[in-house]
Amino acid sequence: MARKMLNDGEMNKPSEEEEHYDFDLFVVGAGSGGVRAARFSAQYGAKVAICELPFHPISSEVSGGVGGTCVIRGCVPKKILVYGANFGPELEDARNYGWEVNERPNFNWKTLLHKKTEEIVRLNGIYKRLLSNVKLFEGEGRVIGPNEVEVIQLDGTKISYSAKNILIATGSRAQRIAIPGQELTITSDEALSLEDLPRRVVILGGGYIAVEFASIWRGMGAKVDLCFRKELPLRGFDDEMRAVVARNLEGRGINMHPCTTLTELAKTEDGIRARTDHGEDLLADVVLFATGRTPNSKRLNLEAVGVELDKTGAVKVDEFSRTNIPSIWAIGDVTNRMNLTPVALMEGTFFAKTVFAGEPTKPDYTHIPCAVFCIPPLSVVGLSEEEAIEKANGDIAVYTSSFNPMRNTISGRQEKSVMKLVVDKETDKVIGASMCGPDAPEIMQGIAVALKCGATKTQFDSTVGIHPSAAEEFVTMRSVTRVVPPASKPKTNL
Repeated sequence: MARKMLNDGEMNKPSEEEEHYDFDLFVVGAGSGGVRAARFSAQYGAKVAICELPFHPISSEVSGGVGGTCVIRGCVPKKILVYGANFGPELEDARNYGWEVNERPNFNWKTLLHKKTEEIVRLNGIYKRLLSNVKLFEGEGRVIGPNEVEVIQLDGTKISYSAKNILIATGSRAQRIAIPGQELTITSDEALSLEDLPRRVVILGGGYIAVEFASIWRGMGAKVDLCFRKELPLRGFDDEMRAVVARNLEGRGINMHPCTTLTELAKTEDGIRARTDHGEDLLADVVLFATGRTPNSKRLNLEAVGVELDKTGAVKVDEFSRTNIPSIWAIGDVTNRMNLTPVALMEGTFFAKTVFAGEPTKPDYTHIPCAVFCIPPLSVVGLSEEEAIEKANGDIAVYTSSFNPMRNTISGRQEKSVMKLVVDKETDKVIGASMCGPDAPEIMQGIAVALKCGATKTQFDSTVGIHPSAAEEFVTMRSVTRVVPPASKPKTNL
């Protein structure tokens, strides 16, 4: 059992009451958060088990894989495809740098797909090896009591195990909207494993998954129609940066359909006909629904045990990731708090500290950076301008910089990078930063450290830049673009 370390290095002996459990911790779900929580708990001396469905690139109720969504059918394979999609436009740009590309380069989708699959299989193996101090069960886990988990094995055999603590870390799953012909669509899972590269794609959705796949397929030469319900994509991000992303997507040749949704789909001799709510018919080889994700809690038997869920199926937890049942905890996307892999890792780390290291630790959700890997990418940390205005007690100073990246001055590509700092005028603290342009995520990671440390605009201004670089713009924005009083409210119809 888990024991606290004494000063002389010996462990406390567990009470007789604690001894009857099979495990100190049983984790259901071996994604990034679950694996982190299991590993760290074991390092603190806990006896830990974890269960996960068998590996498959496409998730279902009977398939999954150690590593979870991010590693197998999310961040990692998507980023590999983004890298692949970038090379097409860059080869075109290379001509103006003196590279003689005499013929149009051919792109072999199957080669990239094979390399992607090799990589996720490799990572799946690494994640399994990380669990060397944890008992791994392959099968479907269900909670059948406050201290009991049932594992349904591949052959249908059901075995139950007792645990002092149970951690739910099953993540989320892509969802489809209910319209006629929805069975003709794919989700991001299938999009990462298509046998053939589509020539024509219709995408429904305006979130990060939608704009990322629009960039991927367009970069590989496909015709892309992107339909979204608002005036701009990426609802929830800074409105000014959303407009920049929209311009860039359109400039790259993506057909934008704002204020548009799909009403029905039908199979035709020429592909899939997607009808919009404006009566327009769009033809496609593939229709992608990037219409959100839902917490993966349906088959866990949680409500029968008394665990509270919200209306979306997310597991309700307190600030320490504990449910209303004291022995059951939950982290990651299944809680629908901030659905990012590094956040799930943080929650898993702090869970282990709280429960098994005797160090109660709450996850801190302030100044968490994130990125949208469209082409070029968007990355942000802290508050958007709209959020800052909504929360401010005093004036907000906004600094912006829009410029043609140095590499574009030779290549001739007409695509500006845009940077933005949001500053609390009274305290001079930088409370938000955004960038859309090449290398934005790499730059924003450093900016996130500054915001986490409470950096002021004066400190940004006193920092020497790296020249020539795009990043130096963040420390050379001297002139305020606008000052916004707190009474001003952000637009809500975008």
